[in-house]
Amino acid sequence: MIPPLDPVVAQIIPLLPLRDPTSMTPQSARDALRALAAARAAVPPPPVTSAEDIKVKGAAGFLAARAYRNSSDKSPTVVFFHGGGWVAGDLETHDRQARWLAIETGAVVVSVDYRRPPEVRFPGAFEDAFAAVKDVIARIAEFGGDAARVGVAGDSAGGNLAATTAIACRDAGIKLAAQLLVYPVTDVAGNFADARENARFPSRAENADGYFLTRATMEWFCGHYLEDGAHGSDWRVSPLRAKNLAGVAPAVVCTAWFDPLRDEGKGYADSLAAAGVPTRYYDGLGLIHGYFGLGETSETARREAQRARAEFKALLERNAAT
Repeated sequence: MIPPLDPVVAQIIPLLPLRDPTSMTPQSARDALRALAAARAAVPPPPVTSAEDIKVKGAAGFLAARAYRNSSDKSPTVVFFHGGGWVAGDLETHDRQARWLAIETGAVVVSVDYRRPPEVRFPGAFEDAFAAVKDVIARIAEFGGDAARVGVAGDSAGGNLAATTAIACRDAGIKLAAQLLVYPVTDVAGNFADARENARFPSRAENADGYFLTRATMEWFCGHYLEDGAHGSDWRVSPLRAKNLAGVAPAVVCTAWFDPLRDEGKGYADSLAAAGVPTRYYDGLGLIHGYFGLGETSETARREAQRARAEFKALLERNAAT
């Protein structure tokens, strides 16, 4: 029996932004996510040893980034990509998520502020993400100091960037230790507007509306990220359509049960496993898209996020032991 929606999360949904794309602009979406983060200002952020604003190399110049450290010891390094539909998130909106990742994995976490659409459309964000990972690895002594323990992580659109970057790293001969994909976007073909493509993923109909992230909002995000709808079939935006996933980094994939992205995330986990990639999947029963940001309110969300981060930590450490 599938558990119902977590009652604490049900109370939060009406307070969450980005649910009405008919009146949304890129700037209003950014402002709304920033306001949501600012609304929690009275709650002290998870304490880390340091959080330092830095620069990393993107595809067309330097990008703002933030390095979170919770230890001075040699440690793994994780390059983190924020969510927000490629359009709306930034270092501030995902500050707490990056902090928890550093605290619970023991890694140095480098959160990257990639270029966003519509100012820079696909493949800008992907190219920035890949360039940032290469730069962090080249400067690994400045971060965790262990090139054998580098991972990528991200949520939603950031999970999409982590997944596609992991494929690009494999193709470039760069060995990543692990990838953490949190309710990732994995198949953009049809831009969430094509009935035939949507029918491949029942969660797009089951959870089209009413659970924070809507299918219409995903269509809006895709419309801003992709200049040409045909780009949706490119693996650099739809990793589920990559011809070969063998040899990419071991993965932890999380979805939320009440999320239009649930089935494509599960499909990607299944495809990774079928390609021989060590993969751990968490289905987020009772939860919605965005639950990694709800752990201070919902015990269900906190426990599920902790399980995933613990598994990700184990993958990062396992690589050091081999």
